Amino acid sequence: WIRGWGADVEVLAPETLREQLKRETRKLARLYEIMEPTKQLFAHFRERDKEYKEPQYLLDHLTAVSNLAGEFAGKIGLKDAGKTLGLLHDLGKASQEFQNYLLSGEGLIDPDGDAYVDTKAMKGKIDHSTAGAQVIFSKLWNHHPPMGNLAAQVMSLCIASHHSGLIDCIAPDGTNVFKKRIEKSDEKTHKTEALSNLQNIENDINYLLANGVDQSVLAILRQLADGADSKDTLAFKQGLLIRFLFSSLIDADRLDTADFEFPENIRIRNYGQYPSWGTLIARLDLKLTEFANNPERNPVDELRTQVSQACFEYAQKPKGIYQLTVPTGGGKTLASLRFALNHAKVHKMDRIFYIIPYTSIIDQNADEVRKILEERDKNGGLLDRVVLEHHSNLTPEEETRRQNLLAQNWDAPIVFTTQVQFLEALFGAGTRGARRMHQLANSVIILDEVQTVPIKTIHMLNVALRFLVHTCGASVVLSTATQPPLDKISAEYRTLTISSNQRIIQDEKELYERLKRVEVFDKRKTGGWENSEVADLVGQALQEKGSVLVVANTKKSARALYHAIADKKVENVLLCHLSTNMCPVHRLTVLDEIKEKLARREPIICVSTQLIEAGVDIDFGAVIRYLAGMDSIAQAAGRCNRNGRQDGLGSVWIVNPREENIEPLTGIKIGTRITERIMDDFRDNPDGFDNCRIGLKAMSAYYQYYFHDRRDEMRYKVSKDSSIGRDDDLFNLLSLNTKSVNDYQRTHNGKDPAIFFRQAFQSAAKAFHVIDSPTQGVIVPYG
Repeated sequence: WIRGWGADVEVLAPETLREQLKRETRKLARLYEIMEPTKQLFAHFRERDKEYKEPQYLLDHLTAVSNLAGEFAGKIGLKDAGKTLGLLHDLGKASQEFQNYLLSGEGLIDPDGDAYVDTKAMKGKIDHSTAGAQVIFSKLWNHHPPMGNLAAQVMSLCIASHHSGLIDCIAPDGTNVFKKRIEKSDEKTHKTEALSNLQNIENDINYLLANGVDQSVLAILRQLADGADSKDTLAFKQGLLIRFLFSSLIDADRLDTADFEFPENIRIRNYGQYPSWGTLIARLDLKLTEFANNPERNPVDELRTQVSQACFEYAQKPKGIYQLTVPTGGGKTLASLRFALNHAKVHKMDRIFYIIPYTSIIDQNADEVRKILEERDKNGGLLDRVVLEHHSNLTPEEETRRQNLLAQNWDAPIVFTTQVQFLEALFGAGTRGARRMHQLANSVIILDEVQTVPIKTIHMLNVALRFLVHTCGASVVLSTATQPPLDKISAEYRTLTISSNQRIIQDEKELYERLKRVEVFDKRKTGGWENSEVADLVGQALQEKGSVLVVANTKKSARALYHAIADKKVENVLLCHLSTNMCPVHRLTVLDEIKEKLARREPIICVSTQLIEAGVDIDFGAVIRYLAGMDSIAQAAGRCNRNGRQDGLGSVWIVNPREENIEPLTGIKIGTRITERIMDDFRDNPDGFDNCRIGLKAMSAYYQYYFHDRRDEMRYKVSKDSSIGRDDDLFNLLSLNTKSVNDYQRTHNGKDPAIFFRQAFQSAAKAFHVIDSPTQGVIVPYG
């Protein structure tokens, strides 16, 4: 291929010529698009194109988002509602004002012309989301009064919020935010102009309305009102339904936009197409057969097999909420995986979620499952992607582009994520977390170490779990060694209903007795233990058991004890320290070294904070636990003689440190006080606790007192110092929002706001934080 003449001839490779032809074709096409009236409406331009940016037509975008949103919302019977939201969400882009803004930003309008818009000055100021909300509201309001008005508000609220996150209906100051958006002038929203420019869309909307799109929304709302809820609990569930539809729209919009900008995404995404559950079950069964044929099996391994079999048998049961109560070290991870895979196959479910409390253990659990379920080539590379990790501990080397892309909307058959990400999907601010919520429908959700759920979220979480199960077709497994009484909280309308046949392990008492691997000693004393005294106890325990783990409640006390032990100058013993002051890679490096030493039966002392307690697969000969809540003590005990390989029982000592300050740590302080009460009762009547300080009866008594003492915190209180600006609670803000409504009435002569849903969605979401203490990520030059 050549171009030029005479001495200026240039030889072109076919690829170069092809690119030049493309550019010239795009240039001509762009001129045609601008001149041709039927092709004038654009949704986006591909930003990364350097010269002639590829356009995405508005009609194409609306149609694609409509189809995707319909698919997502269809999981709960709201396909037409999802399609309607998709068709109308960007309707305002069909106005000349928005098109001028878009074309000006692409340099396609003369800066000296009347139509030119200063895009920097006007960024975010041209409203393109209200028009669609106004259209659906006007078409549905009084369409089937009075109930039809509920559907009008549900759907218009989703469209109006699709850039900001769900907006407040009634704000904390009493402002009717929703009404202000719906009554915004046509001059600002361009609703009439946009509809006239997209008449095909109006025809589609009228067709959906004629086929009862509002009736499908009302049908779900009626299902929510099952008569078993208080008014505020019902309103809370209705808010979750709105968020589910919102999630369906947001994910559809973001997917279509991102895949237009980066067409190569299409090759990376799964789009819900996963290996069959039967294939994954076969891989797990193969691994379980290997375990069964292991010549080094011991009684603990036999009991783990029994737990696994119970989970397999329960997988055939209907969808619902189940408890898996197994002592620490009883093989819950693989047993719950066996339940989830088989349950998903029986009920044709979409995906499995493991909700893990701490980032310090999530990669360990995910890696264990990945090794079993993902096939590898001869070089050890993965042939398929089954397990997706979504958490903050991933390093750039581990977090591939594919993984990052799939985590945006949890597009994988098995997802390991944190409590933070899970709760943000249900209650968090903005659109990032909310986008993922719809993926929880028709899925198995395993809440691992469920006792660690923040106490302030209990009411919100319980109602959300009921919504996911009864409305969204999910199944939930509450998995732990120390089951909190989520079915016995004082607010009767916000409890979980759990009958005996929803307990996967039917005889929990027998299992606990057979899996007993430790003896717990109450070593509290008047005045408490000094660090030097604890160090002496460590030396004694090391001589008796060969390895010792000490768990403190604070980083400061763990560090002080570490130095007290180091001062003893114990020879030929590895002394380790673990805390969240260490970066994740550092912690994992130390943990790997500890595991190697323990496997070789070499002497080792580890002083750690609580990070080692939940889910870390590690096996010490002895454990010393600073006085804390019973749940924490039981978890620490699970790191002792975990695999039952000691002659006799492992030893766990409970000590009360003299110098540790837990006053600022409310949960630990209350838990410690209740533990002391249980320990005193045990001393007086050990038979009343089946002679086990951390057994089922002791844990039951502990949680009864603990939940009673903290019952007023479970609604997620906020104070006047919060972003809300007054004393309230998030459950109220996300349900009846009574205080905000009262403020509205005070300024409107006692009249009620003329809308059904009054939640302060955006204000509540901004005040919601799973972890109270604000943190700042830092780069650590480790290694």
